[in-house]
Amino acid sequence: MYRKELTYYFSTPIAYIVIGLYLLAISLFLWVIPGQWNIIDSGYAQVDGLFQLSPWLFMLLCPALTMRLFAEERQSGIWDLIRTKPVSLTRIMLSKYFAAWTLVLIGLLPCIVHYFVVAYMAEPIGNLDSGAFLGSFIGLILLSGTFMAIGLLCATFSKSQIVCFIIGALCCFVLYWTLLQDHYSSLSRGVLDLRDVVFFLLIIVLALIAATVTIDRLTRK
Repeated sequence: MYRKELTYYFSTPIAYIVIGLYLLAISLFLWVIPGQWNIIDSGYAQVDGLFQLSPWLFMLLCPALTMRLFAEERQSGIWDLIRTKPVSLTRIMLSKYFAAWTLVLIGLLPCIVHYFVVAYMAEPIGNLDSGAFLGSFIGLILLSGTFMAIGLLCATFSKSQIVCFIIGALCCFVLYWTLLQDHYSSLSRGVLDLRDVVFFLLIIVLALIAATVTIDRLTRK
């Protein structure tokens, strides 16, 4: 089921549009658009803009990827057919979650290029805080996984993809602003505190459990 979900993304324009928009937006803000995130304007060898912009982009991109995970199947009746197969609901949920998260991670990988470009431009060459970059990148991976789990939970609330997207984006914004931002900022300083990692993983697990319980109750009605 994981392969099926991942194949679906890449057999439609969804994956290419989402990854393309994310990479284009990041590149424009870091290198073209003047402002606080522009690397050349800053005069410093840093890629902080990548990690400051990405959370806000993920608030929209993650719910956009998850909004269809249940809505299409519930509207078409395919979900009822899936539930008759000898596959546990937990496995179905995890397959959908990891397929969507894999897509986000694929989109993140090209961002490493910005690190090497800035490191080459630095004086002397390589004069870049590698620890802070690694910590920030790990934090971004965990944050994207958290947003994806929240988006997946919100995708169980309605058969309407638009409704699922709006609720997912709002929930991601509120949770980031109130709970997640401090833990993400802590990792961005290059300090891998186990408490921050556990916090993100705990939110992911709780969201997936809640999503599993919610979709199970809705489909039993």
